[in-house]
Amino acid sequence: MQNEGYKNLPFFKQTEIIYDFTVDFVKKYIDYKSRTKDQMEQAARSGKQNIAEGYLQKSLEGRIKLVGVARGSLEELLNDYLDYLRQHRLKLWDMNSAEARKVRSFVYNSYNDYKNYKDYIENPESAANAMICLINQTNRLLDQKIRWLEEKFINEGGFRENLFKKRMEKRKAVR
Repeated sequence: MQNEGYKNLPFFKQTEIIYDFTVDFVKKYIDYKSRTKDQMEQAARSGKQNIAEGYLQKSLEGRIKLVGVARGSLEELLNDYLDYLRQHRLKLWDMNSAEARKVRSFVYNSYNDYKNYKDYIENPESAANAMICLINQTNRLLDQKIRWLEEKFINEGGFRENLFKKRMEKRKAVR
């Protein structure tokens, strides 16, 4: 397998949880004929898959673009969960509530995976809120990564730019 180091990135692992949880959430709480079901599943999938695709790019510019697409997809999904709570007149947890702090603490567990969130799926309010917490955490990590990648691009240049420099150096060496 080609460079699969991205699978160990915390934000990739988190998008995998988000995707699996969202598939279960829409099966349980969204009408199977609803366009929202498809949109939520696709946004969750896009959040995960674009990280994978981005990390297999040789181009830093391509990586920045695809990680940005992943970030945008997760923002879309975040709004779907917020809409669900609002439309069903369910409570949005306060960011500092005991429930939100407990869900946020899961990401600090080195063995964080879907089973940590599984109990929340039994209630639509807790399910949506758990994903809102996890998506917000993941988006913060992606924002940091995008800033870091942009800084790296500014300091080191892009793939084509660096190939061009190497080609010019080789030409000089041949003369």
